Amino acid sequence: MALAAVLFAAEALAIRFMNQRGIPVEVQVFARSIGQLLWVAPLVAASGLAVFRTRRPGLHVLRGCSSLLTWGLYYASFGPLDLATATVLSFTNVMFTTLLAGPVLGEKVDRWRWAGTVAGFIGVAVMLRPGTTVSMLGVALALGSAATWCGITLSSRVLAQTEGNTTIMAWVGLVTTAGVAPFAVAARVPLGLFDAAFLTGFALFTPGIIWLLTSAYRYGEASAIAPFQYLRLVVVAAFGWAIFAEVPDGWTWAGAAVILSGALVITVAEARKRQSR
Repeated sequence: MALAAVLFAAEALAIRFMNQRGIPVEVQVFARSIGQLLWVAPLVAASGLAVFRTRRPGLHVLRGCSSLLTWGLYYASFGPLDLATATVLSFTNVMFTTLLAGPVLGEKVDRWRWAGTVAGFIGVAVMLRPGTTVSMLGVALALGSAATWCGITLSSRVLAQTEGNTTIMAWVGLVTTAGVAPFAVAARVPLGLFDAAFLTGFALFTPGIIWLLTSAYRYGEASAIAPFQYLRLVVVAAFGWAIFAEVPDGWTWAGAAVILSGALVITVAEARKRQSR
């Protein structure tokens, strides 16, 4: 989980670097999608088209579209926002998931998850206080990404009951690649050798984040390892300061502390709930 957090941070740094190099977000997302396909390619080669066999194609398409929207909005948020702020706002995905888990999945939301949700949105309000210099466009992109992340979380919970990880990953790669390809073609720019190599490396390492998260929950106790995902804020903030001279103000850090506290409460409550099943 700690290594996944570091890779999450590396992804954020890579996005900021590519934005500065003038590589369009659409091309970045396309590379991420191709990388997803490359990771499952050996499995597809071994099992053939059977890996795409499913009784829930519509839900797989929804899962893939949710991933595409999440990646696109998340990547775009790093343009107008500093690294730490964009990363903190991405943690609100657990609050949105809590709000939708009841009406969509019929889950009972306990008082701890509600408390964490309320705390998280209070933290957002603190960060966006009157007179703030934080980009509202960037905030909208980051919160939009967090909201669409719910589609990933909720659809995955349903699909995991009947579908294997290989099938889910293969469909995600197929849907996201097909969905973003026209936009990537329209936005393409000439890339030098260095930028092309950097983009290739980005495409190859980013799918490893999901693999590490899945492995972490397979081998460790959920309630013990879940909080380690928030290490990525520490890494992102440190490198944002060291490399890009980004230093969020005190109010931003105060709001971030409240958001992280709420996210941590929900994460631990969810992990313990799963552990008790």
